Amino acid sequence: MFNLNRTIANPKLWNKRNSQQSRRSPLLFPSIFLISLCFFFFFLTYTPIPNYMIFSTSLKTVNVALTHQYPHCETRFHGEKFLWYAPHSGFSNQLSEFKNAILMASILNRTLIVPPILDHHAVALGSCPKFRVQSPKEIRISVWDHIIELLRSRRYVSMADIIDISSLLSSSLVRAIDFRVFVLLWCDLNVDLVCSNGLNAPPSLVESLKLCGSLLSGIDGNINQCLYAVDDDCRTTVWTYQNGVDGMLDSFQPDEQLMKRKKISYVRRRRDVYKTLGPGSKAESATVLAFGSLFTAPYKGSELYIDIQNAPADPRINALINKIEFLPFVPEIVNLGKQFATQTIKAPFLCAQLRLLDGQFKNHWEATFLGLRQKLDSLRQAGSQPIHIFVMTDLPQGNWTGSYLGDLAMDSANFKLYFLGENDLLVMNTAKKLALARHGLRFKYFPVSMDAVAKVEKHCSLDILPDVLLYIEETICSCASLGFVGTTGSTIAQSIKVMRKFGLCSSPIRSAFAL
Repeated sequence: MFNLNRTIANPKLWNKRNSQQSRRSPLLFPSIFLISLCFFFFFLTYTPIPNYMIFSTSLKTVNVALTHQYPHCETRFHGEKFLWYAPHSGFSNQLSEFKNAILMASILNRTLIVPPILDHHAVALGSCPKFRVQSPKEIRISVWDHIIELLRSRRYVSMADIIDISSLLSSSLVRAIDFRVFVLLWCDLNVDLVCSNGLNAPPSLVESLKLCGSLLSGIDGNINQCLYAVDDDCRTTVWTYQNGVDGMLDSFQPDEQLMKRKKISYVRRRRDVYKTLGPGSKAESATVLAFGSLFTAPYKGSELYIDIQNAPADPRINALINKIEFLPFVPEIVNLGKQFATQTIKAPFLCAQLRLLDGQFKNHWEATFLGLRQKLDSLRQAGSQPIHIFVMTDLPQGNWTGSYLGDLAMDSANFKLYFLGENDLLVMNTAKKLALARHGLRFKYFPVSMDAVAKVEKHCSLDILPDVLLYIEETICSCASLGFVGTTGSTIAQSIKVMRKFGLCSSPIRSAFAL
């Protein structure tokens, strides 16, 4: 604070000293000021970056180091070949990529490395229609960094902890290995150190993580027979299988205006994934085939990246395509969703999935509520009241006032609303069951990997319970006998529609699977 009683230097004396200093160095004070300003902004904006995330240009020579560091990468798994990819965005997009990865691994006869579920939008791809995306190499590096963060903060949840792939594995349509188990074996990492949540990682671990991340990310391209990095993305490639002429132009290309404005010259070609990356290709001999994103979606009469709807000459792949259209949640999640519908709601009900706060949806409340309003009007005319509604929304209950949701909550004579929160006892208990079940580590692994599985179970247990609310809500919505109203354009709504199409709620309650 200012001291109003302090002694002020004699102005004349100060001016005299100042004039002498000015004659000695006229730029002294401006220089000091500029230097101080630079330091101020540096400390203001500086965020420490974990060493295992730094892939500097000094790693251009890492190819040689990797060859010496991991000479066993070709023989560790006795000839087994693997497929890795870089998931991204929200859970629904990650699940879509997981299905595509299962398909690609099966076509190429490779064992799928099952990834964790990434934090919502921790890694973003960009826009394929605008030809503005992270390169496969960039997104693989981003995913590696985030996975290590999940491991070291003890928040790692495998996709197979949440999605039940037991029927695929038992039918031999696909082979799978957990990411943690694979990396510990392939890179010979110390699992105790990797899963330690200490702030300062030992230098040896930092270096090992750098090398392993560089190898799996393909930061310096292909490493002998260890890794083949696929650097074709949605800007240049649409992967197909037994469909059309290999290498033909795709129907969707960047328009001339976009090419001029963005100064791009991409040409999209349809390429057969088996012919390009299968037997007889450069990729065939690599232990790991590493993709970037495997996200696709219909766009302007084509697909953004993968267009494999059927396999005319391959009945096995056709059967797999049909199976992966719907992959259920694991029994702990499905059973709770069914029980909530039958034991808590105890009546026919409508599900309303209302996405109101995220991205493109936050400015379209009126359109989102319109569909719900119309559905409720028709139900009121057709049946008895009150109408039971399960509400699935990202809008906190405290903010319902003044919205259509608030109006419904106030009208208890005509509507009875149900909803769940992440801290509800039912949700917390399910999260605990999943943490103990560890479905992602229950695969039938290769004999050499069983010791690694035991180490992961011992040293990499969860410190924070998994967030399972979304999965439970989707299951409850699949049981809504009065219908479903979803948010237009939401991938969550699309997932619920698939669950309803396959009659998830009509199937009997299942016991936890064992592989």
